[in-house]
Amino acid sequence: MTDFATRRTMMVDTQIRPSDVTKFPVIEAMLSVPREAFVPDALREAAYVGENVDLGGGRVMLEPRTLAKLLDALDIQNDELVLDLGAGLGYSSAVIARMAEAVIAVEDDETRASEAQTILSDQGADNVVLHQGALTEGASEHGPYDVIVVQGAIEHLPQTIADQLKEGGRIGCLFAEQALGAVRIGYKIDGDINWRFAFNAGAPVLAGFERHAAFTL
Repeated sequence: MTDFATRRTMMVDTQIRPSDVTKFPVIEAMLSVPREAFVPDALREAAYVGENVDLGGGRVMLEPRTLAKLLDALDIQNDELVLDLGAGLGYSSAVIARMAEAVIAVEDDETRASEAQTILSDQGADNVVLHQGALTEGASEHGPYDVIVVQGAIEHLPQTIADQLKEGGRIGCLFAEQALGAVRIGYKIDGDINWRFAFNAGAPVLAGFERHAAFTL
C-alpha cells in the first residue's frame, strides 16, 4: 500500500517550504489534507507530483507550490468567509477550510460537484458549502466575501466576481501572460481592486475568464 502520509510530508518539505511558504496555517493544512482523496482514482499515484493534476475538460488541480504560495500571500484568517472558484474535486476548499471560518466552493461541472460534495463530507470538511453553477457567476447569495480564490488562470476577471468581494477584502488570481502566468493579489479599496504581483505560475485559463469574456452573451 502506498504511504501517502509520507508523500504528503515530502511534498511540504520539498515543494512548499523551499518556496518561501512560511505561514503555519498553510503548512499545517497541507500536511493534514489527503491530496490523494481529491483526484480521480486513476491519478492517485500522481497526487503529490510537483505539477498541475489534470481533472479533464481543461481543468486542473493546481500544483502544491502554486496553491500554497497563493494561500500564503492571501493570509486567510479564521473568522473569514472565502469563495473558492473552480473547486474541482474539493482539495483547495478542504485546505482553505482549515484556515477560514467557512468556504463557499463553486464548481460548474455537475458530476464533479457531486463527487466533491461526497469527498468533502467523507473528509469532515463541514464548513464547506458546495455550490454548483457557472464559475463566472460565483455565489452572490452567500457573499460578500473576505477572500476570493480562483483555481485556474484567467485573462479577465468578470465584474460579477469583483462585486462579490467585500470592501477591504483580498482576491488571488493567476493571470495568463504569454508563456508564464503571474499570480497577483488584489485588494478592494474604495470599490476598486488594486493588484500586486506575488509570484509566477502556470495553469489553463478557466472557461468564461478569457479576455473579452465580458462581451459574451
